Amino acid sequence: MAATQAENLSLVVHGPGDLRLENYPIPEPGPNEVLLKMHSVGICGSDVHYWQHGRIGDFVVKKPMVLGHEASGTVFKVGSLVKHLKPGDRVAIEPGAPRETDEFCKIGRYNLSPTIFFCATPPDDGNLCRFYKHNANFCYKLEFGNSGNKHKVVDGNGSASPATLERKKLEGALIEPLSVGIHACRRAGVTLGNKVFVCGAGPIGLVTLLVAKAMGAAQVVVTDLSASRLAKAQEVGADLTLQVSKESPQEVASKVEGLLGCKPEVSIECTGAEAAIQAGIYATRSGGTLVLVGLGPEMTTVPLVHAAIREVDIKGVFRYCNTWPMAISMLASKSVNVRPLVTHRFPLEKALDAFETSRKGVGLKVMLKCDPNDQNP
Repeated sequence: MAATQAENLSLVVHGPGDLRLENYPIPEPGPNEVLLKMHSVGICGSDVHYWQHGRIGDFVVKKPMVLGHEASGTVFKVGSLVKHLKPGDRVAIEPGAPRETDEFCKIGRYNLSPTIFFCATPPDDGNLCRFYKHNANFCYKLEFGNSGNKHKVVDGNGSASPATLERKKLEGALIEPLSVGIHACRRAGVTLGNKVFVCGAGPIGLVTLLVAKAMGAAQVVVTDLSASRLAKAQEVGADLTLQVSKESPQEVASKVEGLLGCKPEVSIECTGAEAAIQAGIYATRSGGTLVLVGLGPEMTTVPLVHAAIREVDIKGVFRYCNTWPMAISMLASKSVNVRPLVTHRFPLEKALDAFETSRKGVGLKVMLKCDPNDQNP
């Protein structure tokens, strides 16, 4: 097809506070790539941060960059070597793809590769646009058969209903944040009967809650500053919630223990706030595990000796790896329901309004619909 600029509206950050809708050329897929017609793209806190500050740590926006990495779309064109996908396939996009097979890829931890491509992380463009090309091996089908990790939901006529197809495309864009929860719970070793403390009821805290329950956690307590977010946590399955304000980390830990009747085996910190990390250490049972998901200041003061003498393992999380098949299976089996997390939807043309909504913290997950011919809620 002709690659005319007018056909590929894209949301581009040029620097701090400078966000624009611009027309980009439609890219041509390489041999191992697919060109995707984008459908749903969620706004992540990192997208807002790049817009507001022009950087996250050492990742600095030095040239115009397309935002977006929580995405689903439809295969429009395939590269010459792609065999497992065809035009019309609906897919979820894993935004991090290794550029080379290095030592981290060989041990199955490709997310740690220093050369990884990642959507909307300088210098790599994201996928908040009409058309986007991506490594075909990191695009996962959302139309499924009846074997392996595949499934198919049908209407009364034996074919996938329009409502089902729309749900798959929306859920496909939510697999990215869901994967963070999966990776965090795997790192934590969540298993049957565990009591789990999740700090933070934002989108990542809530997907972590969903996954912990699906993995067999007996009770999950969620803390947050916001009463409305805690109400959403209760709606999606939190057993217990605790609104915190000016309590000390030790006081928060004591209240968590009081709610659960004991200290949790697993704590998962999803805010990055220093006080929350401290509370996680104090709260976790001796011999338990604290996983750090939220990203805060580079230097943080924590009661490390308190963790060491009680053998509390502290583990980090960097994005995810090897999670998309599990996430798709969890959605297929209805082990988790991510749809309540989406509170706002905007067409791509209203992307600036969508980002302002997300910046203000209104609602929870803001979703952009990129296809002008498919704006179903």
